[in-house]
Amino acid sequence: MLLLLLQIPIRTFACEVCQNKQPKVLQGVTHGTGPQGNLDYIIIWSAVIVVAITFFLSVKYLVSPREAENSHIKNIVLK
Repeated sequence: MLLLLLQIPIRTFACEVCQNKQPKVLQGVTHGTGPQGNLDYIIIWSAVIVVAITFFLSVKYLVSPREAENSHIKNIVLK
């Protein structure tokens, strides 16, 4: 099983044909063509921003739930 897991990263890199079709920034990252236009980059960066904000807020409210009741679900998770 460990040998199988070690092979996964090697197979996920892009092949030579796919590398030539991708923009310079994304070459070698994945198979297939990269973003086709400016709208694709806007969509990708919007998704990155939403995920980053969501991750930040989830960690923030998990660490500091600001709930005084000992029976609150957030306090039960943290104990």
